[in-house]
Amino acid sequence: MFNIDKQEFGTFVAMLRKEKGITQKELAERLFISDKAVSKWETAASVPSIDLLIPLADQLGVTVTELLLCRRMEQDNALSATQVEQVVKTAISYSDKQPRTYQKNRKWGLIYILSLLISCLELWLSYRAGSITIVQSVAMGMGAIFGIYFCFLAKEKLPAYYDKNHISAYTDGIFEMNLTGLSLNNNNWGKILNVGRIYSVTIMLAYPIIGYIETQLFPGILRDMIDLYFGLFLTLGGFFIPIYIVGNKYKEREWR
Repeated sequence: MFNIDKQEFGTFVAMLRKEKGITQKELAERLFISDKAVSKWETAASVPSIDLLIPLADQLGVTVTELLLCRRMEQDNALSATQVEQVVKTAISYSDKQPRTYQKNRKWGLIYILSLLISCLELWLSYRAGSITIVQSVAMGMGAIFGIYFCFLAKEKLPAYYDKNHISAYTDGIFEMNLTGLSLNNNNWGKILNVGRIYSVTIMLAYPIIGYIETQLFPGILRDMIDLYFGLFLTLGGFFIPIYIVGNKYKEREWR
């Protein structure tokens, strides 16, 4: 199996980065990895995972083929059969090392749909009882929107480079999450997804009941103030605090 020359690869990456006029830190930020990872590439200590080949090539202004061959190619310079074979083997050697992604959790999809139906009924009853508030509606809406992502759209596995670097930011389309001080990896990611799922379902189901209790215990203005501050704590603290607790508890992984 053809293996990429780490020294040649590192030298090529460093040359391209300097031509672009960007620092190791700037390149790392654009790839959502640590600057130590870029330093390791350029000093031949390691090479990037297959997940990073396309975004790295884009940032450096070359094709993936040029990146794997560690040299620029003229537009009219077609690859020979031997060179094509080398590129393919290099890509295969990368992909063979990558773990497969997990299957989607259908159980949480069913739980979400059932919870959404129940929460709609609760919301209608709250409206009839006159206990519904703007904060309650917003909180339940957030729970429903987050639930769609966490229960249906979230990727069950992070790219391999998360396991090799300290990365606290995650971006998936329009969904962005920056957990300063918490390293995301495939050891804690599944637990974090479950926190998001439980949070979404709980907000949808519990908030109408909480709103009703507030209505019974507190008069008008006082109730609105309590509802606002409690709602902020529940919707923000109820999401981020458990994520930090679970994320730090299961953050250990084998470093390479």
